[in-house]
Amino acid sequence: MAAILDGVKLSGRTIQICEEPWFPGRWLGGLSLIAAPLIFLTGILLRLRFRFFFPYQLAAFDQHPMLMTAAYNCFWAGNILLWPAVLTITQKIGRSQPKWAAWGGAFVLFGLFARTFHAGADHLAFQLVRIEGVDRATKTIAASYGAFHVVSALSATIMFGWILLAIGGYISGTFGLLRSVGLGVMSTRMLGVLKGSSITSVVAATGLCFAMVPLGIEVLLAPPRPSFRSVLKTMAAGILLLVLLFVLGRLG
Repeated sequence: MAAILDGVKLSGRTIQICEEPWFPGRWLGGLSLIAAPLIFLTGILLRLRFRFFFPYQLAAFDQHPMLMTAAYNCFWAGNILLWPAVLTITQKIGRSQPKWAAWGGAFVLFGLFARTFHAGADHLAFQLVRIEGVDRATKTIAASYGAFHVVSALSATIMFGWILLAIGGYISGTFGLLRSVGLGVMSTRMLGVLKGSSITSVVAATGLCFAMVPLGIEVLLAPPRPSFRSVLKTMAAGILLLVLLFVLGRLG
């Protein structure tokens, strides 16, 4: 039973009917819906002042390394954190529109993998600037740009995926019309190595926030509502886990 009936009386007895478990669950799903698009938008805004294509992005890193490092890391982190949000949306859409949820969710997740691949290439390119200098790094990236890799086949999936999720979200009642449009606008966000920010990027990420953040609040506040103490314990455990994973990752 997907719905929650808390404290139902049956034959003089009070029983508790709990929500069926689902992946990734209310905590990971709800927090991802709130945090991921906001962090994603932050990264886009931090690098908006610089021109879009890779030579200008490399030059910007050469001149403003801390700002560009912060911008790209926020962008990458937001992209990675989107997967629980997407699964939560597909879970809700799938209750009444399973095909829209399956195809839209799968396409978006494949696209998120492509963006993560691009993030690795971005990071390496910036290290070339730091080690070899911006001119040599620009020549190297220009000579290798467009080289074949299988991930390029996934780049188009995310554009179609956001549209499918937006349609499924609307016809399933998960989103209203405006929030569905906000989700669908993410299809205009270009993919690729060392792609910067543009006004279109800002509009797309803002639409993502408009669609996802209210749903994240709704997921977290849905009954049965957790106690304040359990919220604090969960947050503390999550922060400690993130710190531990970061330390272990640096040691590795």
